[in-house]
Amino acid sequence: MEVIVCPTYEEISVAAARVVAETLNEKPDAVLGLATGSTPLGLYKELIRMHKEEGLDFSHVTTFNLDEYVGLSHNHPQSYYYFMWENLFKHINVPVENIHVPSGTANDYRAYCEWYEDRIDECDGIDLQVLGIGSDGHIAFNEPSSSLASRTRLKTLTEQTIDDNARFFDKREDVPIYSITMGVGTILDAERLILLANGEGKADAVAAAVEGPVSSMITASALQLHPDSLFFVDEAAAGKLKMRDYYDWIQKNKPGSPGA
Repeated sequence: MEVIVCPTYEEISVAAARVVAETLNEKPDAVLGLATGSTPLGLYKELIRMHKEEGLDFSHVTTFNLDEYVGLSHNHPQSYYYFMWENLFKHINVPVENIHVPSGTANDYRAYCEWYEDRIDECDGIDLQVLGIGSDGHIAFNEPSSSLASRTRLKTLTEQTIDDNARFFDKREDVPIYSITMGVGTILDAERLILLANGEGKADAVAAAVEGPVSSMITASALQLHPDSLFFVDEAAAGKLKMRDYYDWIQKNKPGSPGA
């Protein structure tokens, strides 16, 4: 696990976008795993800029999103499909048929979750998975106590997650209580993982994920088990890291860095 602390949210967004761009330049038909929420918005804004101004090409890319609310159709303004379309997909040249966002209106969720897993396998797995982190340390909708070997499935949201997401809805009662989500095991199968976190409200979760024990109560801590995971955090989100000086030392002394 590598921790990269940047002064601002804008800088972590640009740094993470650079990793995505490098992946696409090395493998134009890469499979990207994508996340929703406010945290990756800066990343997506930078990818759109790179596409329009630098020619970053998504024409052979396949995408898989982490999760979706159960009960919301694609055109619902709070669905994650709608979010992705408005904030990324309609601004880049990714083929619509290559976009995969879990369905919140499937007739048979067990069968659908198995199909989603199979579809990822058919694409030879995810090359680069983008993640955010919940205030309680969850990734995707893998709430505390989720199995670290879990696969795509239905999940009941915690009251804390519902409270955290209520700001996006007219009222708290409108927040769905169920989701369909990639499992922790599914996420760990990706070739490379990048997690973005910003703001003081994520500092405890980041510290627990990076420096705490690997635990199903902090599902982001499972990234400690992955051979190639990057945490991009701003100063506020890094505020509770006990080894912060060491992480900065590592970045300063990496081959090719100005201080090396």
